[in-house]
Amino acid sequence: MNETFAIVLAAGLGTRMKSTLHKVLHPLCGKPMIRHVTDSLRGTGVGRLLMVVGAYAEQIEQELGNEVEYVRQNQQLGTGHAVMQARKVIGNLEGYTLVCYGDTPLVTTETYKSLLSAHQESGSAVTMITAFVDNPTGFGRIVRDETGEVLRIVEQKDASEDEKRIREINPGLYCFTNSVLFRALDQVRNDNAQGEYYLTDCIQIIKNMGLSVQSLAVSNAHEVLGINDRIQLAQISKILRDKINESHMKNGVTLVDPSTTYIDCTVSIGEDTVIGPGVTLSGFTSIGKGCCIGAGSEIETSTLGNGISVHNSIVRDSVIADEASIGPFAFIRPGSVIGKRVKVGDFVEVKNSTVGEGSKIPHLAYVGDSDIGQNTNIGCGVITVNYDGANKHRTIVGDHCFVGSNSNLIAPVSIGNAAYIATGSTITNDIPDGAFAIARERQVNKANYAEHLRSRLGYASSGKGNS
Repeated sequence: MNETFAIVLAAGLGTRMKSTLHKVLHPLCGKPMIRHVTDSLRGTGVGRLLMVVGAYAEQIEQELGNEVEYVRQNQQLGTGHAVMQARKVIGNLEGYTLVCYGDTPLVTTETYKSLLSAHQESGSAVTMITAFVDNPTGFGRIVRDETGEVLRIVEQKDASEDEKRIREINPGLYCFTNSVLFRALDQVRNDNAQGEYYLTDCIQIIKNMGLSVQSLAVSNAHEVLGINDRIQLAQISKILRDKINESHMKNGVTLVDPSTTYIDCTVSIGEDTVIGPGVTLSGFTSIGKGCCIGAGSEIETSTLGNGISVHNSIVRDSVIADEASIGPFAFIRPGSVIGKRVKVGDFVEVKNSTVGEGSKIPHLAYVGDSDIGQNTNIGCGVITVNYDGANKHRTIVGDHCFVGSNSNLIAPVSIGNAAYIATGSTITNDIPDGAFAIARERQVNKANYAEHLRSRLGYASSGKGNS
């Protein structure tokens, strides 16, 4: 039985990115570019996936770990030379070998499967993907003979003026019969404008062997575009983002303005959810059915249940249960768990805390490193004082509590069920169940003292404030 291999070329310097991060590791809609490639290849059922690495190899190895086999190309002497490095791993094995670039992230599993299937059915020595583009500059051109058969591939820098006008291009995706691939590579020479060993020369070499060369044209040329600089990264990001957005809309999600909606490929959204303009959904985020994610919201690596509303707020690494209401202008920080029907209102920050079902934090509060029970009300201006300058401490608030406005809860502190805290209190000690706590100075009124105070401060009682 013939095995299927894949060789991904990722040894280039990527100098046009002007970055210390390897080109194929730049993020693209939620995943490093290279993971789009490897995920698509894995979907074909390839038996062994080889990654040709060179510059910044350790970065790729750190990202992919043991998911692939690594082959080193210590000198960048061309694409043919890169594939030659795989000889010691699979050169003596029977099977089929897919060859592609690590910077072509839009190629789908379906296209790789079609390429492999076409190659196996035709019995050819090599089958290659081609595409027709309006502007072929920078691509190798497909040169055909008078019968329409592929004759050779000519690189841009080696092409004649007539060849440069050819619009059928070689995006660099091949399926080779493995034994033929390495026999052809033995005959590749570097007598060209670049002084490199071109993989593309294998096409004419295989033709000269009297073997069959087949081609498979893709209907959407965008799929095979590569990324060499940040301009192309932005262009391909938009193509992929549009594809992601269309997929969600087809699955019953409303995007009010898809052109300003940024959704990573790792995000799932339930039907009848409405996503407003300017929303960013990133990481491994899951949003349930019937939610409303309002304009300007950002949700990162979080899980949201059904019927949730988030208005102009930020949610990161948190869990929000059904029918909760967040915002406007709330910040749910990592490690938070928001219960069912909880209200987290305007200018509220919740960090590393749990908020029980039915509780309300309507506005202008900070809840950090806390556990809030069910059906508890946290008033305006309440602060859980969790940091003593050296360590963080937790605040525990029970069920059915009332915490009055402008109260400070100095952690570590525990407040029992059904406790009531008077407005403006600074709580430093635990409160038992059902107790009323007040911790503030008694008000003192000094008759006729206001004028004396004004004179000391140097202004008269005009009734006008300091503007």
